[in-house]
Amino acid sequence: MRRREFVAVLGSAAVWPLAARAQQSAMPVVGWLGSGTAPLPSPAAAFDAGLKEMGFVPGQTIAIEYRHAEGRYERLPGMAADLVRHQVALIVAAGGIVTARAAKAATATIPIVFSVGDDPVKLGLVKSLSLPGGNLTGVSILTTGLEAKRLEVLHEAVPGASVIGLLVNSDFSDAQTQLKDVLAAARALGLQIAVLNANSERDLDTAFATLVEQRVSALLVASSPLFAGRREQLVALAARHAIPAIFEWPEFVTLGGLMSYGTNLADGYHQVGIYAGKILNGVKPAELPVQQLVKVELVINLKTARTLGLTFPLSLLGRADKVIE
Repeated sequence: MRRREFVAVLGSAAVWPLAARAQQSAMPVVGWLGSGTAPLPSPAAAFDAGLKEMGFVPGQTIAIEYRHAEGRYERLPGMAADLVRHQVALIVAAGGIVTARAAKAATATIPIVFSVGDDPVKLGLVKSLSLPGGNLTGVSILTTGLEAKRLEVLHEAVPGASVIGLLVNSDFSDAQTQLKDVLAAARALGLQIAVLNANSERDLDTAFATLVEQRVSALLVASSPLFAGRREQLVALAARHAIPAIFEWPEFVTLGGLMSYGTNLADGYHQVGIYAGKILNGVKPAELPVQQLVKVELVINLKTARTLGLTFPLSLLGRADKVIE
């Protein structure tokens, strides 16, 4: 081989995508399709743990190709198609219905393990929970309908707040349902809701400035992959403006957020990892019933409460699953 040809071959090998190199070494490749940014730390670790239980160690015996839409859902179909072109062995559709639908539209043959926050039968993903059929199965994690409960918990923690802000991402598929549920719960509690929309990172600063102008006393941050990906910014903004806020996931509270109320996401992604491993070991998705997770957790940060001058009622503290001192 002439030197120029050798250099050309070497150069092309150096830029082979991870999936192609993994396939060359007979290492299975899992495609991760996410609607937000990088997955939250605890769900990501739980997913890896589920894979390990099935005999697969990420980075050693299995490779993972990540695709993150960063809240721009219009990018998901192209990303799903790209994973199909990479001939991945399996696709994990993380981040809700928009991701699962994009993966399903991209392939009818590659197995898909999804995580959604609503009934996957109603959403048209599977034929039934016990017998999914086709190439999809996964986990239904209770997230839909929790916004109203978060409002109740926030009202209990900050009973003097008559005007509560609701931060929503109108691009999120559940945004209208979230708004409807919160407004109905607010009427029952005699509360006024100030609705603010944020569809990008830049919108968050504007939203908090508006909250201050409207003299909002507390804030409910609605569920959204965009907000989960910007959790550090949201916690910092709430602290800067001294606004008591309730979030969906414990990761917000670990960073200094006041409180969270939501499903244990780590449990869900642990099951996603187990299902992914079972499929890689030869089990068909159609043979794996959809798992439903309904356990919710209340996490409270007392240090943040003291900074805000809040005292949690004992009834609320007694219901907390975790309290950060």
